[in-house]
Amino acid sequence: MSEQQTDLIQPIGPLVRRILAPNPSPFTYTGTQTYVVGEGEVAVVDPGPAVDAHVAAIVQALAGERITAILSTHTHHDHSPAGRPLKALTGAAIIGCAPLALSDDGPRADAGFDGDHVPDRVLTDGESIVGPGWTLTAVATPGHTSNHLCYALEETGGLFTGDHVMGWSTTVIAPPDGDMAAYMASLDKLVARDDKVYYPAHGEPVEQPQRLVRGLIGHRKQREGQILRLLGEGPQLIPDMVARMYVGVDQRLHVAAGRSVLAHLYELRDRGQVRDDGEHWRLAA
Repeated sequence: MSEQQTDLIQPIGPLVRRILAPNPSPFTYTGTQTYVVGEGEVAVVDPGPAVDAHVAAIVQALAGERITAILSTHTHHDHSPAGRPLKALTGAAIIGCAPLALSDDGPRADAGFDGDHVPDRVLTDGESIVGPGWTLTAVATPGHTSNHLCYALEETGGLFTGDHVMGWSTTVIAPPDGDMAAYMASLDKLVARDDKVYYPAHGEPVEQPQRLVRGLIGHRKQREGQILRLLGEGPQLIPDMVARMYVGVDQRLHVAAGRSVLAHLYELRDRGQVRDDGEHWRLAA
C-alpha cells in the first residue's frame, strides 16, 4: 500500500477502483481511500478531505466518465468534505449519510465533524441507489459515529465499510456521538451478513470479513475485561488506565484510546457495573 500514488486510480476488485487522498496520519494510515463504483456512469464513495489536489485527481481520473452519485460513510473531515467541490464540478448528487455536527465534550485526536455536509438525499438502512451494472445498498452501522453507513455492492458481495471496520487498525469510539453499545451491535449485524470482501476507507481490502469482525468483537470484550480488572484494584483515572492498557502503542494515539476507554466505561455504567464521580471511575459494587 505504501507505493500507492495519491493521483492514481487503481482497480482493486470487480466494479471497484480507488484513489488515495494525500492525508496520511497516525489516524488515517496511508490516507483516506476514495472508491469509484462502476464504469461509465459511476458512484464515488468517501470523496475524502477538501484537498484541491485530491478533488482534481478524482475528476482527472474519471475523465470521459460521469459521476452520478457521491456517497460518504460518515461526516468526519477526512471523509465527506470533498463531496461539495466534486458536486460543483460534476453536478453529481450527494447521497447517503445524514448531516451531523456536534460539539465534543473533550479533546479529540481523530478527525472532527464536517458541519457543512448537506446531502441531496439521505439513505436509510436497506435503501439502494442504482447505476449501469451496479447497486449500492445502505447498511446502517452506528457506533464510530451515529450517522455511519456502510454500502453493499450487491453485484459482487463487496461492502464499503468506511471507519466501522478498517483494514489496518481498530476504530476510535469517541463519546458523546461515538457509542460502544451501538458499535458492538453494528459488528454483530455485519457478522450475520454474507459479504465476501470489505473495502475500508483506511487499509487494504479484507478478504475474510466475518473472521475479522469476530476478532474485533473479541478485542473489545478483552478491553472491557481489562477495564474491569483495573477497577477491581481501586478507583482509576482514564489516562492511568490507558497507560497500562496500551503499552507499546504510539503515544500520539493515547488520547484517542482514552476516548474509546471512556466509551467502554459509559456502556459499563449503563449496565450498572461501574460508576464515577466525574473524574475517577470505580466498580459499582
